[in-house]
Amino acid sequence: MAGETRLEPAKGAGTLVSQLTDTLRQAIAAGQFTAGARLPSEAQLTETHGVSRTVVREAIAALRADRLVEARQGAGVFVLEPRQNNQPTMLSLNNIDLAQVSSMIELLELRTAVEVEAAGLAAVRRSPAQEESIFEHHHAVRACLEADKPTSEADFALHLAIAEATNNPRFREFLTMIGKRLIPRAALRPDDSESDQAAYIALLDKEHDAIVVAISEGDEEGARQAMRSHLRGAQLRYRTLLREVRQSVR
Repeated sequence: MAGETRLEPAKGAGTLVSQLTDTLRQAIAAGQFTAGARLPSEAQLTETHGVSRTVVREAIAALRADRLVEARQGAGVFVLEPRQNNQPTMLSLNNIDLAQVSSMIELLELRTAVEVEAAGLAAVRRSPAQEESIFEHHHAVRACLEADKPTSEADFALHLAIAEATNNPRFREFLTMIGKRLIPRAALRPDDSESDQAAYIALLDKEHDAIVVAISEGDEEGARQAMRSHLRGAQLRYRTLLREVRQSVR
């Protein structure tokens, strides 16, 4: 894509995915890529924007989830006709109020049902490159935790890497549609004590480690159980918060 600014890979994979997704989305909206046009190849996007193939794939997956593009076997990725406001979508979660804790719990239950299976499939279907990607994203989350930096993007990227390792694109598309808004880290409250936050951080790292190790060892049921424990723990934290909110308004 001539004339575009090269993305700087200095702020983490999650940020680069967002930047590339926004760049491509804006190019489509501006008519640089019209309906029916083929996007540059994965290799071309990698070279043009100075990002990894993983970043390109995640950005394309986000555009597919938004129904802006579609992948055609052996042909490439093509821009779709703009969706009209009255066109139905296969699944829409945009009307759920994420400010309500109860809605967060509902989506976490849905996410658990999908990601437990994704972890099991990743354990038996992953390629060496996908396994390495999972490890890299796990270490990226750990680095954020140790540096006391926001983890949402890195955490979400880890879950996307696991979904990618299922080699079933629908898992990734589902998570991309849900978005990073329901990452368990968000369950931490600003007024939690430092010791509470430290304990949660340690727990989060332990939960992730159990998932990653099980996938790496090809332990299908172990991976499912580790993911189930991780996401049910998130549900429990939100339910605790919900009880506290209800008590505060009595």
